[in-house]
Amino acid sequence: MNQLSRDGPPCWPALPLSSWNDTRATLHLWVQMVGKVRLALTPRVNHWWNVPLYVTSRGLTTSQMPYGDRAFELRFDFIDHELVLQSSDGLHKTVPLAPRSVADFYERFMDLLRSAGFDVKIWKMPVEIPDPIPFDGDQAHASYDPESARKFWRILLSIEQVLEEFRARFLGKSSPVHFFWGSFDLAVTRFSGRRAPERPGADSITREAYSHEVSSAGFWPGSGTMDAAFYSYAAPEPPNFKTARVLPSAARYDAQLSEFVLLYDDLRKTPSPSAALLDFCQSTYEAAAHLASWDRKALER
Repeated sequence: MNQLSRDGPPCWPALPLSSWNDTRATLHLWVQMVGKVRLALTPRVNHWWNVPLYVTSRGLTTSQMPYGDRAFELRFDFIDHELVLQSSDGLHKTVPLAPRSVADFYERFMDLLRSAGFDVKIWKMPVEIPDPIPFDGDQAHASYDPESARKFWRILLSIEQVLEEFRARFLGKSSPVHFFWGSFDLAVTRFSGRRAPERPGADSITREAYSHEVSSAGFWPGSGTMDAAFYSYAAPEPPNFKTARVLPSAARYDAQLSEFVLLYDDLRKTPSPSAALLDFCQSTYEAAAHLASWDRKALER
């Protein structure tokens, strides 16, 4: 692979939260609708791995989902800016991605499914966001800037390639590199092979997600007062993890989040963003695995 080409400015564009926060908030809700369809139609997999979306060469996809004797896929295309439905019997339908309210998008989206013969019921309440508004009543979020959405996807594409390289170094159980539509982040998770202690007071979703010991790394585009950042955490967190020395030097442990954080803008300033991200993932994983006494000889290449 040409290292220089994947480290060029077009691969890691600037995207300050202030420049697209309204678009980000609206897109997050649109993506949740699509993700909820995948949740409704696919068989449950450990740690909710049947739920996320995946980065593609044009955007984000559900991958194929079963429906009776048919199958279909929903994908966001951030080049032509449309939501695409394609089915196993050759059907191809789209909804343009353009400035419109969440309520309007929800109506068009459900009409798209019904017109294609897919009767899917989803919970209309957004998740993992403050002050949620049911999809069909949300007139507050109505922004879509195509160039910002394209930049966001391009960043995800660059990150996904690095996370896949990081994932390939591990022989043990590992998640796919996947995009969680609830928290709106791209992540990959490694497992030690040991069960984790029960989390007192955890809900069923959290219990399933963290039933086993993990080291996880990912990217979050930011919200509120925090800009886009990479993160890495261990669950359960071993003693002295927060004081471990990790790379690159701009990475720091955030006590409030209980994870290492590397701001996206700091990564962009490095000579090789892809190498710096790989260092961040590897060094934080090594800290977690060493301090928690993982069987690294058996788990690593």
